[in-house]
Parts: sequence; structure tokens; C-alpha cells
Amino acid sequence: MRMRVRLAIVGMAGIMLCWMAYGETFGLQMERELFASVNQARQAQGLPPLRWDESLATAARRHAELMAEHGSIQHEFQGEPSLAARVKQTGARFRWLSENVFQGPSAEFIHTQFMKSPPHRANILDRDMDSIGVGVVERDRQWFAVEDFSQAR
Repeated sequence: MRMRVRLAIVGMAGIMLCWMAYGETFGLQMERELFASVNQARQAQGLPPLRWDESLATAARRHAELMAEHGSIQHEFQGEPSLAARVKQTGARFRWLSENVFQGPSAEFIHTQFMKSPPHRANILDRDMDSIGVGVVERDRQWFAVEDFSQAR
């Protein structure tokens, strides 16, 4: 009896680890989709593509995790460092920063909403920016997305 219970617990742990790995892998895929969508939108406007910055992505992922924990989209939660402080903590060097945040069921939906919103669209098409990091985290079948843009030093 004890052996069966132990196996059931190990089995459930394995299922949970597989689901978490799937969510993380799918999240990384969504990050790549949003990155590609941003650069396609920029190319359509004759702008140079943004380069991927892993430090910005780390800051974006950390903020996306907080949004998922709170179940809310915000640029800064009470007690959370500012965007500039969050990005500096990851080691990124920058002159300018901007950020897009949203939640939705897919990367395509999120990007479409960004492009429909004048402030978000302006961040995507800002000719002064040269770098981007994207973070995406899932909670209750909703994806919390953060795009951090910078003009690197």
C-alpha cells in the first residue's frame, strides 16, 4: 500500500514537471513570436529590426511573472522597483527604455492589441530603440506578456 501511494505521488510530480516544462517551452515560443511580430511591423514601416537582448528579456520575464501572480497587467506593482531599476538589476545598459504589457490568449492576439493601441504601437515603432526583450508567463490559460525596449549604450 505504501509503495503504491509513493508511486502515485511520484507520478503526479512527473506530470506536474512535464506540464511546467511544456508551459515554459510554449512561453519561450510565444516570446519568439512576439519578437518576430515586432520586427515585421518595424520592417513594414521601413525601420531597422530590433536585436534581442537577454538582459531585457530577463527583466520582462520577471515582470510577467509578477503580473501573472497578481492576475493583473500593470507597469509597476506596489513595492516593485521601477522599469529602469528592474532593467539595471539584470545588467542591461541603456539610454532610453519603454515597455508594453498586456494579457491575452495568444501571441497573435497580444500583438494585434499592441498595434491597435497608439502608445504601444509607438513603442514598437520607435526609431530610437534598437533592442528588445520579451517575457511571457501563463496563468489560467491567459498569457501575460511584457515587451521591454531600449536604446542600448
